[in-house]
Parts: sequence; structure tokens; C-alpha cells
Amino acid sequence: MLSDACIIDGYVDEPACLGVPPYISPYVRTVAGVLLEKGFTPDYFTIDQVRLDPYKIFKSEYSLLVVIAGTTVPGKYIGGTPANLNELRQIGDGFYAERKVLCGPVTLGHLTRGGEKATKLKISGFDAILPSPPDIPLSQYLEGQPITHTHSYESSDRWSVLGAEIIRKHPSFPDIMCELETARGCHRYYSGCCSFCTEIFYGPPHFRRPDAVFNEVKALYENGGRHFRLGRQPDLLTYGSLDIEFPEPRPDMLYKLFRAVRYAAPSLLTLHIDNINPGTIARHPEKSEEALNIIIKYHTTGDVAAFGLESADPVVIEKNNLVVTPEEVLSAIELVNRTGGVLRNGIPELLPGINFICGLYGETSETYRKNRDFLNEIKKRGLILRRINIRQLVPFEGTRAYEKNNLHKFKNEFFQFKEFVNRQIDHYMVEKVFPLGTCLKSVIIEKNNGISFGRQLGSYPILVGIPVSFGLKEKIDVVVVSWGARSITALPIPININLLPSSALRWLPGISDPKLAAIERSRPFQSLEDLQKVTGMTPLDKHYSFKLHESQ
Repeated sequence: MLSDACIIDGYVDEPACLGVPPYISPYVRTVAGVLLEKGFTPDYFTIDQVRLDPYKIFKSEYSLLVVIAGTTVPGKYIGGTPANLNELRQIGDGFYAERKVLCGPVTLGHLTRGGEKATKLKISGFDAILPSPPDIPLSQYLEGQPITHTHSYESSDRWSVLGAEIIRKHPSFPDIMCELETARGCHRYYSGCCSFCTEIFYGPPHFRRPDAVFNEVKALYENGGRHFRLGRQPDLLTYGSLDIEFPEPRPDMLYKLFRAVRYAAPSLLTLHIDNINPGTIARHPEKSEEALNIIIKYHTTGDVAAFGLESADPVVIEKNNLVVTPEEVLSAIELVNRTGGVLRNGIPELLPGINFICGLYGETSETYRKNRDFLNEIKKRGLILRRINIRQLVPFEGTRAYEKNNLHKFKNEFFQFKEFVNRQIDHYMVEKVFPLGTCLKSVIIEKNNGISFGRQLGSYPILVGIPVSFGLKEKIDVVVVSWGARSITALPIPININLLPSSALRWLPGISDPKLAAIERSRPFQSLEDLQKVTGMTPLDKHYSFKLHESQ
């Protein structure tokens, strides 16, 4: 006898939507809502669960299978690996169900890595391949109606509430980030979007009402959701603005939006953001500062505003219709540093991140020099970036970059630029954001190969390496002791000086090999004073523990 329906989450990553663990995308929840409304009781598995035990899942029989997948801006991931083309074909051909449906941004085109064109391919084994966003097309398919590209929040809003319960089936629950959609489409749809951006496929801007976001967050909260990101939109500052081309921020709408989330989830643990257009800040600084202050009032600390600079070369900017200049981005960085750089519990409230895209039309070797000069100017001014994202162009059919691009022309310059950023910029910025002695709460262990690696839940969380072995999914409070280009080294707090292995103790600041040997000879210490006689004072004094056993 056939069971009900099954959702396989192959993960999505778009310019305005992230659904790779620990994130769960809005698509998963609206698809679940459609299925529940149609009378199904869906199972849910991630692609990583399928990889771990394919037989367990493939031996089940379902009347309906829905696979959600697609990365239009591929990156490097720790929490999970998006489904690749071969895996999607294997699922389509090998998974038994009466009807099999593939949906998500994979229908825009498929790619294996950055720096190549996305190709539209027929993926075998599926009865239907639905356009993105998948909710209305799935409903039409199940009702036997013609499938359209229609999008309506009136429909998807109710499905997002109905499908909220699906988060309980995520293998990382309750430690998952619920990506929240607030808008879809681009203000520059009629005048021409950036040459590479897939948001043009979603048309002019459409906004969800604050009360609709409230209802969804309330449903997620009642089902155990505690971590949220207002990430699925091109520019959060212009939420609610219908102005064309260069819209003004709407502080009044952001106030309603953030208040709605806070009322719906009164004891939330994370509330972060994602995309902000630096051009909006540069052109409307007063309104932008007002809007940023509202965000800072209601969010949680350690937040990141992702800026799309893409290139500091005026030629590339002009040829790709990017419309924001390096000078405007610098002014936006300065404003966010001034407004969001204040510390709460030792962590900056809100810092900017910068995106570069390499391989755009008009690019030359001189482009990379200008990119380096831009970053050096940020450093010279004493400004701070939380993270720098460098990726190779991925042109999709239907965008201007598909026909006009400079893919593969400056590979050496690309890799040299990445090396420059790693060595000259990233390490500097990480040390500025997370100085020695900074405490990070609830770092979730994601990998362990003798050294534990974990991250906090949030927007672009820093990778934390801990030279102590912990179990997967354990939550650890740590203190920063050293820095890498894109990561930090930290020790668990309190630092149990009498029990930590030498491999961890050697990371203590100011601990040379002779001092390490002296610590090992002198243990157990009874007090901080005894330790100081051997090692001297350090900035981490307040974090030391001298217990030999937990019972002491």
C-alpha cells in the first residue's frame, strides 16, 4: 500500500534565498503547506539524509514525491551539500512514487561550480518540472490545471503557515535558521536589472504584508522555531517601497515588520537580515540611518548586511548596469560602521559584508587592481567588514550576462585576488571583529576530526576551530584566542587549566613552549595567582577554571 507524500530537500542557494543547513528555505514550508491543504501528510528528508541511508528512503513507496533543489550562486558549505545533477537523476529514476515532481531554482538552469554557464537540462525520471517559486505551480499540478508562473502572496501566505510544522522533521531541529521571505522581484525590473541577476525572473517588486509575516513566524515559533533571518528579498531597506529605480527606505514599514516578528516570537534567539543595497544607503543616508536604527533595535547582535558591490571598476559597472559606484559603497560602509559598529556583549551589532563577482563583461586585469585598491581604502579608513564574498560569475539563460561575459579570461588574476584578500584583508578584519578574549555563546559543533569545528546560528557566522574534541551538535561557549583568514581559534569556557590537553593549552596567548612545559609540571593549580606565577597575566584571566572534576 502506498504511503502519503515525501519532500526531499536538495537545498537551494539564490542571491535572495538560502536553504542550505542550518538554513531551511521558505520553499520547503510552502510546499509542505500545499501538500497538507491537498490532504497529504508529507514526510521530509534532506539530501544528506538520503545520502546517509538511501535504502531506507528508497524502499518506501509514496503516492507523490516532491524534490526541491537548485543553487544559482554556489558556494562552499559546511552544514550540508546541495544535490548535484547525478543525484537528482538517481532520485528521479530510482525512487518509486506514482508521481514525481522536481521544483526550485534548479529549473532555471543547472551548474556544478562557479565560472560556468548554467544549462537548462531535462532531468529524467520526473513527471513534472515546475517553475520557481514552486507553491502555486505545485497546487495547479495537483489539481490538474495548466501550470503558470503566477505568484501570489495571498496563496503562499496561508501555505507558509500551514506548512510551518515541517521544520520539526529537519534533522537539525530545533537548531535551524528559518529563512523568511519579505519580498520578491527587483525595483529595476523595467529599466534593466544587473546583467547577471536571476531576480529579474520574478518580475517587479512584490511585498508581503507585515501581518502575513507575523502569522508565519507565529506558526514557526509555536512549532519550536527560535532562529529567523529576514533574508529572502533583494534589499531589505526598501521593504514596502513601490518607487521605481532608486526607491527610498521605508522606516515605517520596517518598524511594522520587525515589531511583527518580535510579537510573534517573543523569546526568539536569533533575528538577522541579509541583503541591503549600498546604493540605497548612499542616495538616502538619513532615511537609511533611521531604518538601520530600527533594525538594530529589534534584531539580535552579530548581524550582517550583505552589500552587492560586485566590481570596483567603473567600466564593469557601466557595462553590467550595476549603478552603484565604489565611492557610494564606501559611504554606505561608513554609515553602517557608525550606526551598527557599537558593541553589545562584546560583539558588533551590525556590520557590512561585500560581494564581488568575477568574470563580468568588460573586466580586464586592471579590474582586479581596482578591486584591491578599493579594499585597501576600506582598511586605510579604519572601516570594518564582517566578511568578503568572492565568486565567479554564473550566467543564466535569460540574463544579459549569458551572452556577454568574460568567463575564463582572467583566471590567474582571479586566484591572485582571492589570495590577496585572504592574506591582506580577511585576517585583518576577523581580528578587528573578534578581538582576543571575545566570547561567543552557543557555538554548535558541525565537524570533528580531532579538532572541533562549529558555528553560531546567524547570518554569515564565523567558523570556529576548537582544539578539543566535542560531539556533533553539542553547544559550546568559547573565547577567542587566535585568528585565521576566515575563521577563529577558540577555547571552551571556562578554560579548565588543570584538565585541558597540551594541544589546547598551547593556544593560550603568550604561552611559549617553555611556559607550556612549566604549566604541565605545575598542574594542578589551585588559583589564578598560582597560574600567574608560572605564566604571567593574560587577557583571558577571568575565564580560567581550576576545577579538577565537575563535582568540585
